[in-house]
Amino acid sequence: CGDKKASFRIAVLDPELTQTQPPIVTALTGIDALAHAAETYVTKHKNWISLHFSREAWRLLVSSLSKVITAPDDLDSRGGMQLGACFAGLAIENSMLGATHALANPLTANFNVVHGQAIATMLPHVVRFNGEANPDPYAELLALVPTAKIPGETSPKGHAAVESLATHIAGLVRMAGLDRTLEELGVTRESLPQLADEASKQWTATFNPRPVTSADLMLLYERAYSRANGH
Repeated sequence: CGDKKASFRIAVLDPELTQTQPPIVTALTGIDALAHAAETYVTKHKNWISLHFSREAWRLLVSSLSKVITAPDDLDSRGGMQLGACFAGLAIENSMLGATHALANPLTANFNVVHGQAIATMLPHVVRFNGEANPDPYAELLALVPTAKIPGETSPKGHAAVESLATHIAGLVRMAGLDRTLEELGVTRESLPQLADEASKQWTATFNPRPVTSADLMLLYERAYSRANGH
């Protein structure tokens, strides 16, 4: 992220090229792209340029992800995922990410958890954590979720919106057949302090909208460890 030598000059977005992609790859990359949109929308370095890309990326991704999981031959939805992922990448280059990615990287480094799977497990918990301090941007994201709109009713606000959004994301993870807890991923409880320490040193943690310490990151790992912890 941010390295001009690694940036693309041209991006060819052709949904037909993704039709032979294994379903698990579709799910893992899709959840990661969704997290890119969500994290760039709330990062403390967000700006009008990044927000434009974040919002449009989220709108495309959140409406397309469930469709490509359940109907993999839907080219319109695959195209929506590609364009959304591209927009989310542009948002990253203008604002960076947050605690979800800081928490994910140590899981990959220490337990070989695939990046998208690590993101899928941690994202709902980070949404709840950040939403405790400022629910408004998450309420705005929830309003863009098609299934969150009930005719004749207004969208949830405040902390109710945060919980609805986190629940929706967790539902997408479940629909994709991905693991939802660290315990399911083979992460040992004894390793959590070390993981939290490593996560606190991740560059992306510094951009999280709510400041995070090693203790905060430990709490998030604990919340994600097993289903007995709730959510």
